[in-house]
Amino acid sequence: MRILDSVFLAFRGITANKLRSSLTMLGIIIGVAAVIALMSIGAGAQASITQQIEGVGTNLLIVFPGQQSTQGVRGGAGTANLSLEDATALNDPVLAPDVKLVAPSSQTFAQLVAGSVNTRAQVQGVTPEFQYVRNWEVAAGEFVQTFQVRSRSLVAVLGDTTSRNLFGGVNPIDQFIKVQGIQFRVIGVLKAKGGSGFGSADDVVMIPLTTLQTRLQVERGSGGAQRVASIYITAANPDRIQAAKDQISEILRQRHRVAPGSEDFSVLSQEDMIATFTSVTGVMTIFLGAIAGISLLVGGIGIMNIMIVAVTERTREIGIRKAVGAKGRDILLQFLIESATMSFSGAIIGYGAGLLASHLINGVQLAGSPLRTSVSPEIAILALGVAVGIGLFFGVYPASRAAKMNPIQALRYE
Repeated sequence: MRILDSVFLAFRGITANKLRSSLTMLGIIIGVAAVIALMSIGAGAQASITQQIEGVGTNLLIVFPGQQSTQGVRGGAGTANLSLEDATALNDPVLAPDVKLVAPSSQTFAQLVAGSVNTRAQVQGVTPEFQYVRNWEVAAGEFVQTFQVRSRSLVAVLGDTTSRNLFGGVNPIDQFIKVQGIQFRVIGVLKAKGGSGFGSADDVVMIPLTTLQTRLQVERGSGGAQRVASIYITAANPDRIQAAKDQISEILRQRHRVAPGSEDFSVLSQEDMIATFTSVTGVMTIFLGAIAGISLLVGGIGIMNIMIVAVTERTREIGIRKAVGAKGRDILLQFLIESATMSFSGAIIGYGAGLLASHLINGVQLAGSPLRTSVSPEIAILALGVAVGIGLFFGVYPASRAAKMNPIQALRYE
């Protein structure tokens, strides 16, 4: 029997009872739509986080304080000191030839006041190099200058959100704000970078690092060194990031007098951060897809149930076909095609519904940040493939039952 004949008979069986076939496909439609929508949320989160990490700088390395034991158990951040002197040492072109820019930084949260308006934002102590290491652009005014760091000047550069919160649409340049009761002159406003899953990057005030250390966050490390929270570093060449990482580690090990394997600091690259977050969001995406996949499983059980009913209703038809020469494999193929066709049709409709749902929830505000979705071809192929596979899997039993029918008993069936 030709395959086209089996396809024709399968379509005729499906269209013979349109309502029942439609209700049978409903489970697959809901399952595929749920898989597409939920996995698009996970894929969107992964793409958004990757974009944000790549947007913080080029060839970026970040040094964090963090203790590591020889047994591989890592302590929490802040268990060791990074100092301004460490940052200066990393800027040595002889010891670290693959390091281009070094930008130490510390931060705290503080109440900001401008006239009768007040808000709370992150206050970040920076040096001039921070602007280039972290890809910040100035929309108005200027960034923190070297002489202002040296003189511990009371000047501030506002993030876009902070500027709008404090001054609305008024130009804040040369206006004054109070940070923890200390008056600062606004010298610049940064271009907006946009929000993220960790809060808005634009809700920030940047001041000279030395000003933060002496006025807002008076902390000293071991030996009286000026403590910093992190050191941002740009590698001279994207192909030399690992070499720069090794040079940074060697310098800090010598300064902190620690042996390899027991470092009291961590050096992370963008690739390290992307890999970590990709692993987390990947697990989340699979988890969401697995939850949605339960709907596909239920839909497959529904297909098997209806196919068993269809085989029972068409027992005499099966007996007649066998009596005129149809083989068992022809009957098997007919019902398998019928099951797969219902599953595939439901998957196509579900794919369209999932795309629509993904589009509708894209940009929805969740916990103060927009929800991003992304439907990749891999997600679509996976959902459609699993749906058809489920249709075939749950169609095997009814189809084999029909193929094994005795033609004489089938013809006698009432």
